[in-house]
Amino acid sequence: MSQGPETAAALRRSILAIALPSMLTNVATALFGLADMWVIGRLGDAAAQGGVEVGAKLLMTLLIVFNFLRSGTVALTAQAAGRDDPDAQAAALTRGLAAALAVGALLLLARPLLVPLGLHLLGAGGKVAELARLYVDIRYWSALAWLANCVLTGWLIGRRSVRAVLAVEVGANLVHIALDLALVLGLGLGVAGVAAATLLSEALKLLALAAMAAREGPARRALALVREPATWRAPALAALFRLNRDLFGRTLLLMSATVLLTRAGAEQGATILAANAILYQLFMLSALLLDGFESAAQVLCGEALGAGDRARFGRTVRAVLVWSGLAAAVIAAGYLLGGPRLAASFSTDPAVTAAARAYVGWAVLLPLLGVASFVYDGVFIGSSWTRAMLLSMAAALAAFVVALFAARPLGNHGVWLAFSLFFLARTAGQAWLTPRLTRRTFRPDAPVPA
Repeated sequence: MSQGPETAAALRRSILAIALPSMLTNVATALFGLADMWVIGRLGDAAAQGGVEVGAKLLMTLLIVFNFLRSGTVALTAQAAGRDDPDAQAAALTRGLAAALAVGALLLLARPLLVPLGLHLLGAGGKVAELARLYVDIRYWSALAWLANCVLTGWLIGRRSVRAVLAVEVGANLVHIALDLALVLGLGLGVAGVAAATLLSEALKLLALAAMAAREGPARRALALVREPATWRAPALAALFRLNRDLFGRTLLLMSATVLLTRAGAEQGATILAANAILYQLFMLSALLLDGFESAAQVLCGEALGAGDRARFGRTVRAVLVWSGLAAAVIAAGYLLGGPRLAASFSTDPAVTAAARAYVGWAVLLPLLGVASFVYDGVFIGSSWTRAMLLSMAAALAAFVVALFAARPLGNHGVWLAFSLFFLARTAGQAWLTPRLTRRTFRPDAPVPA
C-alpha cells in the first residue's frame, strides 16, 4: 500500500488520538499520590505524613511489578482488533481478568508476610511504622481492584477507547480528592481517611471502567467465555503466561536500574541524593508524557501485526518515532528554559537547590536520549516480542552497571551519564533486533498470534 498524503494524515491522527489522551491519563494517575500527600500535610503531623509515604511506597512497589497485566492486555486486544476477531478480544479480557484475580488472591494470601517484611525493609519505626501499618491494612484491600483496573484499562486502550480511559481517570481523581478532603479534613480521620479515600476511589474506578467496557461489543461475550473450554486451552494460556512473564522480568530489571541510580546518589551524600531525587522526578514527568507514544506504538503495531500488514507496521514504527521525537524536543526545550527554576522549587535547602541546578542539564537531555527506547518498548509489546525486549533490557542493564563503575571519576555527572547510556543501549539493541523480528513475524508461514 502506498503512503500518500491522506494515509500519512490518517496515521498521524491515529497516533495523536492515542498518545495525547494517554499522556493526560498518566499525569492524572500521578496526581493520586500527590493529593494524598498534600491533604495529610495540612495536619502538620510529620509522623502521619511519613506513615502515608512509607505505606504508599510499599503498596506501589508490590503492585507496580504487575503492571504487565495492562501492557499484555493492550497487545493481545490490539492484535485481535487488527484481525477483526471480536471473540479473541473478548477472550483477552476474560483471561486478563482471570490473571488479575489469581494475582490478587496470591497477594491477599501473602499479606501476613509481605506487609511486615516490607515495612522493615523500608526502615519504618516508631509512630511512623504504626501509622504506615494502619494505612496499609486499609488500602491493601484495594489491590484486587487495582489489578482488575489494569486489565480493563489495557483492554479499552487496545480497542482505542483511550478517551473513555481518560474520562474515568479524571473522574476517579476528582472523587479521590473530594474523599480525601471529606475524610481527612472534614471528619478528622487522618491516615485512616487517606487510605479509605484511596480504597473507595479505586473501587469506584473499577465500576466505571467495567461500565465503559460493557458498552463495547466484545465485552458482552467475555462472561460467557468463562464457561467455554476453548478459553482455557493450554496454548492460549501458555502464550499469555510467556507474555506476562517477560513483561514482569522487564519491570524487575527496570526497577533494578532505578535502585542502582538511587544507590549511586546515596553514596555521594544526602545533598546529592536529594538533588538526584528531584532530577528523577523531572525525568519521570517527561517519561509519563512520552509514555503516551509507547501506548500508541503498542496499539497500532499490534493492529498491524494482527492484520498481517508489514508495510503498515513499518510506517507506524517510523511515524511514532518521528512524533515522539518532536514531543521529546518540546519537553527538553521546556526544561532548558525553566528546568533550573522548577528543580529549585522542590527544596528550600540551599545546598540541595544548588546541586539540583548543577545537574539539571541531564533532565534536559534524558527525554531526547530516552524517547526512542519508550517507543521501541511499545513496538515490542504490541508485537508480542517480549522475550527479545527482556533480553535487550538485560543487556542494557549490564551496560549501565559497567558504565557506573567506569564513570566514577566523573562524580554525579558520571552517574547520570551512565543512566543516559542505559536508555541508549536499550534503543540500540531494540533497533538492531527490529528488522530481523519484522521479517520473521511477517513471513508467509508465520503463525497467527493467539
